[in-house]
Amino acid sequence: MRFITTLVIAMIFSTSTASDSPLLDQDFRRLASDEVINLSEEYRGRVLLVVNTASKCGNTPQYDGLEKLYQQYGDAGLVVLGFPSNDFMGQEPGTEEQIQEFCRLTYKVRFPMFEKVTVKEGKAHPFFEQLAGAAGTYPTWNFHKFLIGRDGKLIAEFSPRTQPYNEDLVAKIEAALGS
Repeated sequence: MRFITTLVIAMIFSTSTASDSPLLDQDFRRLASDEVINLSEEYRGRVLLVVNTASKCGNTPQYDGLEKLYQQYGDAGLVVLGFPSNDFMGQEPGTEEQIQEFCRLTYKVRFPMFEKVTVKEGKAHPFFEQLAGAAGTYPTWNFHKFLIGRDGKLIAEFSPRTQPYNEDLVAKIEAALGS
C-alpha cells in the first residue's frame, strides 16, 4: 500500500502542465481591451493553435477555417489564439478596434485575439522568439501556425500556406486532444 501511495504522489508532482511551461508564461492584452491575461494561467491544460494574423492578406480567408476549428474542437480542449501583426507588407494597418470589428463582422471570429505584435526575426515579441526557437523557424508570412500541446510544449509549426483543415494539421490537433 505504501508503494502505491508513493507512486501516486510521485505522479502528481511529476506531471507537467502548461503552467510549468516557460513558453506560455507570457502576459498579453486582449485585443481592443485593457484586460491582460497570462497564457499559462488562462489556457492551462489546453491545446493551443497560435496564429499571427492580418486583415488585408491573401490568407485572410483562413480566419473562417480557424473559427470552424475552434468551434469544432473547442469543447475537446482546442483554443485558437490570434495575434495580429503588421510585419508583412503592412497587411494589418488598422487599430485594434478596427481589427476586432473586421474579424467579428467579416468572419464571425470568436476565438481569442490579442494585442498587435511583431513576429519577424530580429524584432519579434519574446513569445514569438521562443516559438521560433522551439520550431527552428520564425513566421515567414501572415497566418503561420504553431501547435502547442496540453503540456505547454510545441508540437509542430505550419507554414502560412497550410489551410486550417489541412489533413496533417487536423491529425496533429486530434492527436494532441487525444481524439
